[in-house]
Order: sequence, then C-alpha cells, then structure tokens
Amino acid sequence: MAKGKGKMPMMPGNMNNMMKQVQKMQKQMEKTQAELEEKEVEASVGGGAVSVKVNGKKELLDVVIKQEVVDPDDIEMLQDLIMAAVNEALRKADDMMNSEMGKITGGMNVPGLF
Repeated sequence: MAKGKGKMPMMPGNMNNMMKQVQKMQKQMEKTQAELEEKEVEASVGGGAVSVKVNGKKELLDVVIKQEVVDPDDIEMLQDLIMAAVNEALRKADDMMNSEMGKITGGMNVPGLF
C-alpha cells in the first residue's frame, strides 16, 4: 500500500464545526432539562382511587387518596395502590425526559447523558 493511501486527511474545519454543533446541542439539552424539571406528570391507579403527581426531578408533589379506598382492615391494598401510582408517575417522568431529550440528540443513546 502506498504511503498515505487509505487514510483520511485531518479536516480541522470539520472538527471545529462538529465541536460547535456538540456545544450547541449541550446548551439546548441543559435548557430542555431545566424546563422538564419544572413539568409535572400525574398517574392514578385503582380507577382513580389513588393519584400522585411528580415533577421532572422525580420529586413527589401530591398524593390524593379517595376516602372509600381507606380500609383499616386492608392497609396492604392501600400501600400497593400508592406504590403502583408512584412507580407509574416516575415512569411517566422518565418517558417525558427521554422523549424530549431524544428530540435533541436525534435518538442517539448515550448512557448517563440525562
């Protein structure tokens, strides 16, 4: 093989351009993440017996339990409903974050990115 053949020449202009695009994407991601942290998602289970609300930071904001589901003889059912509602709300928050960030990254899956 002749010297220099088969190698890609260094293109500093293209690398510089790519770095600018990455920096722009990073700023856009930071802005979007901050906006998403303020958004709220809600989930309810048991036909609306238990509803919870979380924000994009995955902080629990509100829990609503209908009076008719409170049975002192069946606390386990209430605990299960609360757990299911919180887990569903957290899943929705993750989906919201992944969906919005995926729009910015073009679907690139970069572990630990957000």
